Amino acid sequence: MSRPSLAEPILARCRTAPDAPALAAGGRPLAYGALETASESLAAALRNAGITPNEPVAVAVSNRPSDLVAFLGVWRAGGVVVPVHRANPEAVVRELLDATGARLVAHMGLRLAAGPGWRDAGDLAVAGRAAPPARAILDGAALVVFTSGSTGRPKGVVLSHRALAGKLAAIDSLLRFGEGERTLLVLNITFSFGIWVSLLTLRNGGTLLMHEKFAPQPFCAALAERGVARAAVVPTMMRALLADAPPALAAAGGSAALRQILIGGESLGRALADAIGARFPHAALIDIYGLTETATSDFFLFPEDRARHPGCIGRPSPGVAFRIASADGAEAPRGEVGELQIRTPYAMSGYLDQPELTAAAYRDGWFRTGDMGCTRDGGVVELVGRAKELIARGGNKISPLELEQVFAAHPDVAAAMAVGAADPALGERIHLLIVPKPACAPSAAALREFAAPRLPKYKMPDAIHFAQALPLGRTGKADRGALRRMIEAGELTPPAAE
Repeated sequence: MSRPSLAEPILARCRTAPDAPALAAGGRPLAYGALETASESLAAALRNAGITPNEPVAVAVSNRPSDLVAFLGVWRAGGVVVPVHRANPEAVVRELLDATGARLVAHMGLRLAAGPGWRDAGDLAVAGRAAPPARAILDGAALVVFTSGSTGRPKGVVLSHRALAGKLAAIDSLLRFGEGERTLLVLNITFSFGIWVSLLTLRNGGTLLMHEKFAPQPFCAALAERGVARAAVVPTMMRALLADAPPALAAAGGSAALRQILIGGESLGRALADAIGARFPHAALIDIYGLTETATSDFFLFPEDRARHPGCIGRPSPGVAFRIASADGAEAPRGEVGELQIRTPYAMSGYLDQPELTAAAYRDGWFRTGDMGCTRDGGVVELVGRAKELIARGGNKISPLELEQVFAAHPDVAAAMAVGAADPALGERIHLLIVPKPACAPSAAALREFAAPRLPKYKMPDAIHFAQALPLGRTGKADRGALRRMIEAGELTPPAAE
């Protein structure tokens, strides 16, 4: 190959251990040798379809072995992978295809595939239009990953082979994925967390056990019965697991093979971390913070730091520098709150076809995360919320994360989410959504009594709501924006006593 490619180390594994299992989803596993053969077949089909260098190719994914065959095939043909979930509505698919100019879709199953103007070419759907023009930002690109869009229209983050390969090496220096180890994948591989977990497993010669979606019972069964060494999850999944408490949970928690639980994507919180630790005493719970724009995994909180700095995001990964910046752009003194900004050689090439947004994402060469934080003793970073999520109530700035951690520590509470909603008198009022644990029914008054010694009065919620689950965005993560919209639309009302 004439350029660096994420496919190269995986293909090397295919050739040195062709009979080893690479991917498994329910039935017979796909061996590394078969992975190489299938990916070359797709690459040949792409060449026959006239793929041009660095051309974006939409890859239909839903955590099937064929999805990763397609990743490798596109890269072997010199294309750029654009992951698109098979379950997306046709309008969403068309929007992503229009945004990238993709005229090739690898692996059928998208609702669009049978639409007018497209023809079936085996493992491909091919549009009857010319290839998009070459774009400098896609030179050497591996992926275009669209952000969740929780704060606006999704943006296409362009990640190069070189940047992502460097970040994978940095992650592996900390986590040490092992040859022959089994990784349980329940994270959607349209998003960067699931993608890097998958690629790191394969490049190190492990086996990726793929579940199309997370469900507590199959998840626990896999941990208990399949010799899983590592599982990657978001906190919402673990809340559901602990709340459902399936019979298999005890066996899963006692698995001697499970050595790491990787968790990220949203705030973990002390109470949930403690609950996971109690259920899975043999596994290291590793909290990971990162952004798609910086190739993910910028900070790691390992168990030894969690004991001393609970609720923090940890220390930077290799190759990542950070600063806490005040409003004027100067570095804030240690302990003071400011915006967390990151500088790394593994950063995105930019937002696809949006140079103005790319430029606005940086300040003096530092990527602006939008997260507010401070540095604690020993160089550990603590987040206090997102700049856009801080609640402005009566002239006070209040972190929703702080409120959530306080209320989530109540013994009857499974999860909590705080947001600000517009108010003509105070600017914003504080709304708190509580998800009780099974068979528990804490009252708003009892929760306020619990929080009173832990919060000043101006941080106490103006309204407390109850629900069976937190609202989720399309990535499966808890979504504050969705909660705010529900409150503003009057879909949630506080108890009569409120």
